[in-house]
Amino acid sequence: MLLSRREFVALTTATVAGIGTSCAIHPAATANRTRVVAFDALAIFDPRPVGQIAVDLFRERAGELMASWRNRQFEYTWLRSTAGRYADFWKTTRDALIFSGRSLGIELPADKVGRLMQGFLELRAYPDVAAALASLKSAGYRLAILSDFTPAMLDASVGHSHLDGVFDALLSTDLVQIYKPAPAAYRMAMNSFGVERHAVTFVPSAAWDAAGSRWFGYNTFWLNRQKVSAEELDIAADATADHMAALLTYVER
Repeated sequence: MLLSRREFVALTTATVAGIGTSCAIHPAATANRTRVVAFDALAIFDPRPVGQIAVDLFRERAGELMASWRNRQFEYTWLRSTAGRYADFWKTTRDALIFSGRSLGIELPADKVGRLMQGFLELRAYPDVAAALASLKSAGYRLAILSDFTPAMLDASVGHSHLDGVFDALLSTDLVQIYKPAPAAYRMAMNSFGVERHAVTFVPSAAWDAAGSRWFGYNTFWLNRQKVSAEELDIAADATADHMAALLTYVER
Protein backbone atom coordinates (compact mmCIF):
# COMPACT_ATOMS: atom_id res chain seq x y z
CA MET A 1 0.00 0.00 0.00
CA LEU A 2 1.32 3.46 -0.88
CA LEU A 3 1.97 5.91 1.93
CA SER A 4 -0.39 8.86 2.11
CA ARG A 5 1.25 12.30 2.28
CA ARG A 6 0.25 12.53 5.97
CA GLU A 7 1.86 9.15 6.69
CA PHE A 8 4.97 10.18 4.77
CA VAL A 9 5.37 13.39 6.72
CA ALA A 10 4.81 11.55 9.98
CA LEU A 11 7.43 8.96 9.13
CA THR A 12 10.05 11.63 8.42
CA THR A 13 10.20 12.29 12.15
CA ALA A 14 11.38 8.75 12.84
CA THR A 15 15.00 8.17 13.78
CA VAL A 16 17.05 6.31 11.18
CA ALA A 17 20.75 5.55 11.04
CA GLY A 18 22.56 8.76 10.25
CA ILE A 19 19.43 10.97 10.69
CA GLY A 20 18.00 11.77 14.10
CA THR A 21 14.76 13.40 15.13
CA SER A 22 16.66 16.67 15.47
CA CYS A 23 16.88 16.87 11.69
CA ALA A 24 14.22 19.51 11.08
CA ILE A 25 12.65 20.27 7.74
CA HIS A 26 13.28 23.88 6.82
CA PRO A 27 12.72 25.48 3.39
CA ALA A 28 15.38 28.17 3.64
CA ALA A 29 17.62 27.91 0.60
CA THR A 30 21.39 28.16 0.83
CA ALA A 31 24.10 28.20 -1.80
CA ASN A 32 24.94 24.58 -1.02
CA ARG A 33 21.49 23.06 -0.83
CA THR A 34 20.45 20.00 -2.79
CA ARG A 35 18.69 20.81 -6.05
CA VAL A 36 18.77 17.39 -7.76
CA VAL A 37 17.97 13.99 -6.25
CA ALA A 38 19.27 11.12 -8.39
CA PHE A 39 18.40 7.50 -7.67
CA ASP A 40 19.95 4.20 -8.59
CA ALA A 41 17.29 2.16 -10.39
CA LEU A 42 17.21 -0.51 -7.68
CA ALA A 43 16.52 2.10 -5.02
CA ILE A 44 13.25 2.64 -6.88
CA PHE A 45 12.39 -0.70 -8.50
CA ASP A 46 12.02 -3.98 -6.62
CA PRO A 47 14.09 -6.80 -8.25
CA ARG A 48 12.73 -9.58 -6.05
CA PRO A 49 10.17 -10.81 -8.62
CA VAL A 50 13.11 -11.94 -10.77
CA GLY A 51 14.13 -14.18 -7.87
CA GLN A 52 10.60 -15.56 -7.72
CA ILE A 53 10.81 -16.48 -11.40
CA ALA A 54 14.01 -18.36 -10.59
CA VAL A 55 12.20 -20.21 -7.78
CA ASP A 56 9.40 -21.17 -10.16
CA LEU A 57 11.91 -22.48 -12.69
CA PHE A 58 14.62 -24.04 -10.54
CA ARG A 59 13.09 -24.69 -7.11
CA GLU A 60 15.77 -25.53 -4.56
CA ARG A 61 18.63 -24.35 -6.79
CA ALA A 62 17.19 -20.90 -7.34
CA GLY A 63 19.07 -19.33 -4.42
CA GLU A 64 22.53 -20.32 -5.58
CA LEU A 65 21.75 -19.35 -9.16
CA MET A 66 20.53 -15.91 -8.13
CA ALA A 67 23.52 -15.31 -5.86
CA SER A 68 26.00 -16.26 -8.57
CA TRP A 69 24.12 -14.28 -11.22
CA ARG A 70 23.98 -11.13 -9.12
CA ASN A 71 27.67 -11.28 -8.23
CA ARG A 72 28.82 -12.04 -11.77
CA GLN A 73 26.53 -9.37 -13.21
CA PHE A 74 28.40 -6.61 -11.42
CA GLU A 75 31.81 -8.26 -11.70
CA TYR A 76 31.33 -8.17 -15.47
CA THR A 77 30.45 -4.47 -15.43
CA TRP A 78 33.60 -3.69 -13.48
CA LEU A 79 35.79 -5.95 -15.63
CA ARG A 80 34.47 -4.34 -18.80
CA SER A 81 34.94 -0.85 -17.40
CA THR A 82 38.51 -1.57 -16.33
CA ALA A 83 39.40 -3.16 -19.68
CA GLY A 84 37.61 -0.52 -21.76
CA ARG A 85 35.40 -3.24 -23.31
CA TYR A 86 31.94 -1.83 -22.78
CA ALA A 87 28.83 -3.88 -23.48
CA ASP A 88 25.43 -2.67 -22.30
CA PHE A 89 23.81 -3.88 -19.11
CA TRP A 90 21.28 -6.10 -20.89
CA LYS A 91 24.04 -8.11 -22.58
CA THR A 92 26.17 -8.07 -19.45
CA THR A 93 23.26 -9.37 -17.39
CA ARG A 94 22.47 -12.13 -19.89
CA ASP A 95 26.12 -13.16 -20.13
CA ALA A 96 26.34 -13.33 -16.33
CA LEU A 97 23.25 -15.55 -16.20
CA ILE A 98 24.60 -17.98 -18.79
CA PHE A 99 27.95 -18.16 -17.02
CA SER A 100 26.29 -18.78 -13.66
CA GLY A 101 24.15 -21.61 -15.01
CA ARG A 102 27.13 -23.25 -16.67
CA SER A 103 29.39 -22.89 -13.64
CA LEU A 104 26.73 -24.39 -11.34
CA GLY A 105 25.74 -27.17 -13.72
CA ILE A 106 22.20 -25.79 -14.04
CA GLU A 107 20.66 -26.27 -17.47
CA LEU A 108 19.49 -22.97 -18.92
CA PRO A 109 17.60 -23.46 -22.19
CA ALA A 110 16.75 -20.36 -24.20
CA ASP A 111 13.16 -20.19 -22.97
CA LYS A 112 14.25 -20.08 -19.32
CA VAL A 113 16.94 -17.49 -20.04
CA GLY A 114 14.31 -15.42 -21.81
CA ARG A 115 11.86 -15.70 -18.93
CA LEU A 116 14.43 -14.59 -16.38
CA MET A 117 15.60 -11.70 -18.53
CA GLN A 118 12.03 -10.62 -19.19
CA GLY A 119 11.68 -10.19 -15.44
CA PHE A 120 13.99 -7.18 -15.67
CA LEU A 121 11.54 -5.52 -18.05
CA GLU A 122 8.64 -5.98 -15.63
CA LEU A 123 10.02 -4.46 -12.43
CA ARG A 124 7.72 -2.28 -10.35
CA ALA A 125 8.45 0.39 -7.77
CA TYR A 126 8.58 -0.36 -4.06
CA PRO A 127 5.42 0.68 -2.19
CA ASP A 128 7.05 3.69 -0.52
CA VAL A 129 8.32 5.26 -3.75
CA ALA A 130 5.37 7.12 -5.29
CA ALA A 131 4.53 9.20 -2.21
CA ALA A 132 8.19 10.04 -1.55
CA LEU A 133 8.77 11.17 -5.12
CA ALA A 134 5.60 13.25 -5.06
CA SER A 135 6.77 15.00 -1.89
CA LEU A 136 10.20 15.70 -3.35
CA LYS A 137 8.68 17.15 -6.51
CA SER A 138 6.28 19.27 -4.48
CA ALA A 139 9.26 20.64 -2.57
CA GLY A 140 10.86 21.72 -5.85
CA TYR A 141 13.58 19.10 -6.35
CA ARG A 142 14.59 17.84 -9.79
CA LEU A 143 14.51 14.06 -9.98
CA ALA A 144 16.57 11.59 -11.98
CA ILE A 145 17.46 7.94 -12.21
CA LEU A 146 21.19 7.35 -12.68
CA SER A 147 21.69 3.68 -13.38
CA ASP A 148 23.60 0.96 -15.17
CA PHE A 149 20.25 -0.16 -16.64
CA THR A 150 19.88 0.36 -20.39
CA PRO A 151 17.41 3.03 -21.58
CA ALA A 152 14.96 0.29 -22.56
CA MET A 153 15.16 -1.26 -19.08
CA LEU A 154 14.60 2.12 -17.45
CA ASP A 155 11.67 2.97 -19.71
CA ALA A 156 10.03 -0.39 -19.03
CA SER A 157 10.40 -0.11 -15.25
CA VAL A 158 9.10 3.46 -15.19
CA GLY A 159 6.11 2.47 -17.31
CA HIS A 160 5.23 -0.63 -15.28
CA SER A 161 5.44 1.48 -12.12
CA HIS A 162 3.16 4.24 -13.50
CA LEU A 163 5.89 6.82 -12.93
CA ASP A 164 5.84 8.34 -16.41
CA GLY A 165 6.62 12.06 -16.26
CA VAL A 166 7.87 11.94 -12.67
CA PHE A 167 11.59 11.98 -13.47
CA ASP A 168 13.28 14.90 -15.18
CA ALA A 169 15.98 12.61 -16.59
CA LEU A 170 16.60 8.89 -17.03
CA LEU A 171 20.39 8.60 -17.14
CA SER A 172 21.78 5.29 -18.34
CA THR A 173 25.49 4.56 -18.29
CA ASP A 174 25.01 3.73 -21.97
CA LEU A 175 25.43 7.49 -22.45
CA VAL A 176 29.05 7.40 -21.30
CA GLN A 177 29.88 3.75 -22.09
CA ILE A 178 31.30 3.00 -18.66
CA TYR A 179 29.71 1.69 -15.49
CA LYS A 180 29.52 3.02 -11.96
CA PRO A 181 31.60 3.58 -9.89
CA ALA A 182 33.55 5.30 -12.68
CA PRO A 183 33.49 9.09 -12.15
CA ALA A 184 32.15 9.65 -15.68
CA ALA A 185 29.04 7.67 -14.76
CA TYR A 186 28.23 9.75 -11.67
CA ARG A 187 29.07 12.98 -13.50
CA MET A 188 26.02 12.48 -15.75
CA ALA A 189 23.76 13.99 -13.09
CA MET A 190 25.85 17.16 -12.86
CA ASN A 191 26.06 17.51 -16.61
CA SER A 192 22.39 16.78 -17.25
CA PHE A 193 21.19 19.48 -14.87
CA GLY A 194 24.09 21.92 -15.12
CA VAL A 195 24.86 21.87 -11.40
CA GLU A 196 27.89 21.35 -9.18
CA ARG A 197 28.51 18.27 -7.03
CA HIS A 198 27.13 19.83 -3.86
CA ALA A 199 23.75 20.34 -5.52
CA VAL A 200 23.22 16.61 -6.11
CA THR A 201 22.08 14.03 -3.59
CA PHE A 202 22.52 10.50 -4.87
CA VAL A 203 20.41 7.63 -3.52
CA PRO A 204 22.09 4.25 -4.12
CA SER A 205 20.74 0.83 -3.20
CA ALA A 206 24.05 -1.06 -2.99
CA ALA A 207 26.85 -0.58 -0.51
CA TRP A 208 29.52 -0.34 -3.22
CA ASP A 209 27.47 2.35 -5.02
CA ALA A 210 27.23 4.35 -1.79
CA ALA A 211 31.01 4.26 -1.52
CA GLY A 212 31.43 5.22 -5.17
CA SER A 213 29.05 8.14 -4.84
CA ARG A 214 30.89 9.47 -1.80
CA TRP A 215 34.25 9.07 -3.53
CA PHE A 216 32.88 11.15 -6.38
CA GLY A 217 31.76 13.83 -3.94
CA TYR A 218 27.97 13.59 -3.99
CA ASN A 219 25.80 13.91 -0.92
CA THR A 220 24.85 10.29 -0.44
CA PHE A 221 21.69 8.92 1.16
CA TRP A 222 22.11 5.14 1.12
CA LEU A 223 18.72 3.45 0.81
CA ASN A 224 19.77 0.17 2.42
CA ARG A 225 16.52 -1.75 2.06
CA GLN A 226 18.18 -5.13 2.64
CA LYS A 227 19.98 -3.89 5.76
CA VAL A 228 23.36 -5.16 4.61
CA SER A 229 26.76 -4.13 5.92
CA ALA A 230 28.57 -1.12 4.53
CA GLU A 231 31.69 -1.75 2.48
CA GLU A 232 35.04 -1.53 4.27
CA LEU A 233 36.40 1.20 2.00
CA ASP A 234 37.26 3.98 4.47
CA ILE A 235 34.28 6.08 3.42
CA ALA A 236 30.64 6.09 4.47
CA ALA A 237 27.32 7.42 3.21
CA ASP A 238 26.20 10.72 4.69
CA ALA A 239 23.00 9.05 5.88
CA THR A 240 21.44 5.60 5.75
CA ALA A 241 17.86 4.37 6.01
CA ASP A 242 15.94 1.26 4.99
CA HIS A 243 12.95 3.18 3.57
CA MET A 244 12.28 6.36 1.60
CA ALA A 245 10.46 8.22 4.35
CA ALA A 246 13.56 9.96 5.73
CA LEU A 247 14.85 11.20 2.37
CA LEU A 248 12.97 14.50 2.32
CA THR A 249 14.19 15.24 5.84
CA TYR A 250 17.76 14.60 4.67
CA VAL A 251 17.72 16.80 1.57
CA GLU A 252 15.93 19.60 3.46
CA ARG A 253 18.46 19.52 6.31
